[in-house]
Amino acid sequence: MVNIILYGCNGAMGRVMTETALSDDGITIVAGVDADTTKHADYPVYSTLGECPQADVVIDFSVAKAVDGVLSYCEKTKTPAVLCTTGLSDEQQARVEELTKTCAVLRSANMSVGVNLLLKILKEAAPVLAAAGFDIEIVEKHHNRKLDAPSGTALALADAVNESLDNAYQYKFDRTSERRKRDRKEIGIQSLRGGNLVGEHEVMFAGQDEVVSFQHTAYSRAIFAKGAIQAAKFLAGKGPGKYDMSDVVA
Repeated sequence: MVNIILYGCNGAMGRVMTETALSDDGITIVAGVDADTTKHADYPVYSTLGECPQADVVIDFSVAKAVDGVLSYCEKTKTPAVLCTTGLSDEQQARVEELTKTCAVLRSANMSVGVNLLLKILKEAAPVLAAAGFDIEIVEKHHNRKLDAPSGTALALADAVNESLDNAYQYKFDRTSERRKRDRKEIGIQSLRGGNLVGEHEVMFAGQDEVVSFQHTAYSRAIFAKGAIQAAKFLAGKGPGKYDMSDVVA
């Protein structure tokens, strides 16, 4: 049994995480942390991590400005952390890298098993299609409450493609400020926001007279909770280091 602390337990994803954990016999939420300490499930909710009992893993589903609390707690206690929050600042990302030297940290832009399988597939497909002259475009769609754009997942998809191409491509987020032909070595990334879209990502390779598209659609936030639970089980007991979902789905 893996005991976890759920950071951000009363947010939208925290609620889904709680429901998903209840149906998994291999994991128990021993405490939650949230600015709103209302108790919605059968575990105590605190305002800070320092008040929580000891656990095997901290799962973070908060917001970027709150992640510093997780990093400080894990630096002090050496508790492994699954970081699911996107939109971290450069300073926070540097702290995460430093933390991996003394603590097990799993960070992924998207906790979905399907998305992480897609990342693997793109690394194989991109070199073949790019060599054949295909242009690369990424479109991501999310609900109207999402704060960051492009999404962390869209950037992870772009990075997976670019790394397989020796990082020879530049990212293009906006074409409205200039009038010129598309550069062959660019990856266009566009963001759409509206309604209650959970998340949709498409990577399009457009060639002469043919288009190859890879798409992932999330119909429920439960897929991210399930991935986080798999990640926590994987991370429990691991030594210091930097891990991601590719290690979990390997």
